[in-house]
Formats: sequence, structure tokens, C-alpha cells
Amino acid sequence: MSIHINAKKGEIAPTVLLPGDPMRAKWIAETFLKDPILYNDVRGMFGYTGTFNGKPVSVQGTGMGAPSIGIYAHELINEYDVKKLIRVGSAGSYQKEVKIRDIVIAMAASSNSNFTDSPFNGENFAPTADSELFLAAVQAATQKNIPFKAGNILTSDVFYQENPEYYKKWAKYGVLCVEMESAALYTLAARFNVKALSLLTISDSLVTHETTTSDERAETFKEMIDIALAII
Repeated sequence: MSIHINAKKGEIAPTVLLPGDPMRAKWIAETFLKDPILYNDVRGMFGYTGTFNGKPVSVQGTGMGAPSIGIYAHELINEYDVKKLIRVGSAGSYQKEVKIRDIVIAMAASSNSNFTDSPFNGENFAPTADSELFLAAVQAATQKNIPFKAGNILTSDVFYQENPEYYKKWAKYGVLCVEMESAALYTLAARFNVKALSLLTISDSLVTHETTTSDERAETFKEMIDIALAII
């Protein structure tokens, strides 16, 4: 067992889906996996292992923010030998053409977080997705006729920005959307030589100020999970 995950060795699959919300982890496990078993409930951060098309798959909640996903990703990789980590989360759009309920496949994750800065002493590291997982996700979405956008996103340490125009400097350079975890995940994956990818569903827009209802989020999240499971 690790500090934050009370699973035994062998109870977590080599591939793990990573929603931020632990209740979403429960929903994913109960909706998509066969015979899911709860392996973690420390701090209410649920983790399950089941099978999909005969292959073992785990789902682990990570909480919000780079430090939180950093803890779970670090322990999954180093204590449980996880080799593929796929974030499945929500994001806020920075572009007019990136609409509510769209799916974004994150090629790279810009960041305002110290998580990615501290190891490099002021130099810049570019956190990027694993190319194999990225290409597989693009292919899966195309085959399933699920529309998607792909490109650079922003991982932010701040959910409520004081300046409502903050997003525009990122949007000017083509950043598609904002969330709070992917840059940390990509950085740790690079450090420990494992594969990582973030799949995101647009839940609100900083451009149009639209938001989704809980029912709408659940339906679109289903498409995102379909892509994630297709590339395992």
C-alpha cells in the first residue's frame, strides 16, 4: 500500500483512467466496467478495477489541481507499476469554435503552475502527450464519428481568476481550453517513462459564458470514456 492508495500489489491494472471527481470514478466503473471492485477509499478518493472487453482497467479519482493529481500519478506509477494513465476530465473553452460538450484531445499542456517549473530552475519544459496514445485517440474518435478538437491546452493553478480577461492572452496563441491537471500528469509521465494522455470535455466557455447541465455533462462524458476505453 502507498500513502494515499490502500490497494495491494496487483489490485490496480497497468492502465488507469483518471477523473478528477471520485464520484465520476464510481460512475465510470459501474457504467463501463465488468465486475468492478473498489480498491481504494482513502480520503474518499475512490479507485476501482474491473475489465473492459476482457482487459483489466482501473479508474482512480485524483482530486483537483496539479499537486493532487501529482500525488496519485506518482504513487500509481512507482508503487503499482501503472504504465498508461489517461485523464478524463472537464475543461473551460478559450476559443469561440471550441463549443460546449466538445471533446478536446490535449497534445500539449501549457501551464502557470510551479509544478512544472520547479525541477528546471527557471527553464521551460514542454509537457506533451504520449504520441501513441494521442494518435490512437484521434483514430478512435474518427472511427466512432465523435467530433473532437486537438491542440494545446492550459493547466492552471487558479480556478477563479481575478482578471476576467486573463484567458485572452492564452487564446491569442491558440490555446484551446483550461483545466488544472494535465501538465502535471504529462510531466510525471515523462520523468518516469510511462504513457499519458488527457481527454477533456468542454463543460463551460469563458468566451460565451455558456455552461452545461449535469445531465448534458454525463452524456458527453460518455463519449469521452468511449474514446478512452477504445485505446486501451
